[in-house]
This record gives sequence, structure tokens and C-alpha cells, in this order.
Amino acid sequence: MNYEERDTYGIYRTNNGSGTGLDGQSVGGFDPEIHQGPGPRLMGANTLIGNDVCNQEGVDLGDIKEIMLDVSSGRISYAVLSFGGFLSLGEKLFAVPWSALKLDTVNKRFTLNIDKNRLEGAPGFDKDKWPNMADSEWALGIHAFYGTHPHGDTLMN
Repeated sequence: MNYEERDTYGIYRTNNGSGTGLDGQSVGGFDPEIHQGPGPRLMGANTLIGNDVCNQEGVDLGDIKEIMLDVSSGRISYAVLSFGGFLSLGEKLFAVPWSALKLDTVNKRFTLNIDKNRLEGAPGFDKDKWPNMADSEWALGIHAFYGTHPHGDTLMN
């Protein structure tokens, strides 16, 4: 299931400044069947949970299980990617820096520039043992692995 299919509020439908009247009829050229925006610049966080993540060769790397927000800065820090396992058994979780992911609007998924074998060796964690993502050393290690840079104001300690 992709972000458009999870869109229960209609946020990806075109809104050209109009809408529906009190009687439910279209007003001002609004067509509720056209799905286009506000994405990809603004997306509903809940619609991104469960989206597939592939590498640039199209190899499935897993799906997004959670989105981690830095509440003090208002930025998305990480997407928690689930990889491996079967029916959540044996799966490994990875905190992938948000800046390492690119939205593929054609295929309605995210891409991550990493080989599947390299991801298998990435720093990960078990669903019952989450790391302290507010720890600066941990964050620097994750960003170094994925070749990204943390925002200076988001390093917590």
C-alpha cells in the first residue's frame, strides 16, 4: 500500500482553491477524483508509514515502520526501516536519516542509495531494544554510515 492509498483525508487530491459546497457538489472546478498534491513537498506522516523502500536498482529494502521527529526543531530526523524477517519475526530495524531517502513519485515509494548487502551490515536494532536516538555519538555514526550530515542544532548532547 502506498501513500495515495493510505490517504483517507484526501490530502493528495488536487485543490485548486475551490472545494465542495454544502450539498457535496463540486464548486469552482474541484475534481475529487484527481490525486496530485500537496505532495511531494508536504506529505501526511501517517500516509508514509508502511511505504516501500527500494534501492536505485529497484531491489526491495523493506518498508517504513515509523517516522522520528525532532520535536524541538520540527524536523524529521529518521525513518525507521524494517528489513528482513517474515511476518515481523527476525526483522531488523534501521534508523535511516530522512535526508538519505528520496521520494519516487512515479512508483509511489522511497529510494535509498544503498546496496542490499551493505544494508544488512548497517547499524540496526531490535524492535524491543531501541537505541537512544538523542545521543550525539549514535547520530554521528548513523549519518556517517549513510553519508549524510545531521543538522547542527539537532545534536542533543
